[in-house]
Amino acid sequence: MSTTDLEARVRDALSGVIDPEIRRPLTELDMIRSIQVEAPQDASDGAHVTVGVDLTIAGCPMKNTLVSDVTAATAAVEGVGRVDVDLGVMTPEQRQALRSRLRGGSGDPTIPFAQPDSLTKVYAVASGKGGVGKSSVTANLAAAMAADGLTVGVVDADIYGFSIPRMLGVDRQPTRVDSMLLPPIAHGVKVVSIGMFVPEGQPVVWRGPMLHRALEQFLADVFWGDLDVLLLDLPPGTGDIAISVAQLLPGSEILVVTTPQTAAAEVAERAGSVATQTSQGVIGVVENMSWLEQPDGSRLEVFGAGGGQTVARRLSDATGTDVPLLGQVPLDLAVREGGDGGTPVVLTDPESSGAQVLRDVARRLAGRERGLAGRRLGVTPVG
Repeated sequence: MSTTDLEARVRDALSGVIDPEIRRPLTELDMIRSIQVEAPQDASDGAHVTVGVDLTIAGCPMKNTLVSDVTAATAAVEGVGRVDVDLGVMTPEQRQALRSRLRGGSGDPTIPFAQPDSLTKVYAVASGKGGVGKSSVTANLAAAMAADGLTVGVVDADIYGFSIPRMLGVDRQPTRVDSMLLPPIAHGVKVVSIGMFVPEGQPVVWRGPMLHRALEQFLADVFWGDLDVLLLDLPPGTGDIAISVAQLLPGSEILVVTTPQTAAAEVAERAGSVATQTSQGVIGVVENMSWLEQPDGSRLEVFGAGGGQTVARRLSDATGTDVPLLGQVPLDLAVREGGDGGTPVVLTDPESSGAQVLRDVARRLAGRERGLAGRRLGVTPVG
């Protein structure tokens, strides 16, 4: 086999190596700088192949993974013996071209989920008050959807009380390619949070305009790729972020999380009712901490009963649409342990009582058709 033929076969093999952050082939991203093939001295030996790879940035956190994957793909080609990977870094011009390619030919940041032709389902997970398990529900829904093969992203929009990085086990910042951010991926879920940029223990002390700008950057400056579902973990209540979500993502829908407790349910109803003012839809209610199962099989309703159903009924009346109670998640020690450990319970103990309910809710949401609101229909008025 000639060195030219072997080089072509190596390049073809490298088309199957996927960048672990961008999730596209290295060849498509122009990260393969060169392929050099040296014929062996002995015909029984394989050729020495050196693959030049240009990283997006010098300190790329995934460079070891890239070296390993490129080496394995090249070594698997018949006729290849020794493999070396020569790492380099993209020039500013290459990075600019990459940003433009990832943004569909435009170098300017836009919010892809706000475009009329977007097929991404966008769910804003809301609650009236803190402590009802909203972030835990968000993390588990995201992990469950990703485990079912969907492409999922999570925006931790709870700027003051961010907890998604902990619950999904993310311990590093996004990779910055000039003005574009590549989000870390955990359990198949792309994640971005202000918690990735704030030193541990330091509070975020921002007012409304800064909150809006932060959310806008999370949506526009982050390369999300083609997502099936985007989940936003909102802060409790009906403040600045809830309003900004409605403005920036007019096609988003609200998922309300509450507990059975009457006080929590009343506040959760207000969080859902904001949809009547923002023209968003309310897709349903999840009741968390519904009961504690006893050794004898009975249920201890620690926080009372009926709150979730009450919220669903009242939101149905307020919005004039059917707002179902999607699920009741019992108090489950495994749910708490999964959140603290960084691996959601739907992955660590999928058959537990809490995980089964959360997986069912995730599949119901994933199976919904995206509505026509805000989408181009290809219809031109006549006359």
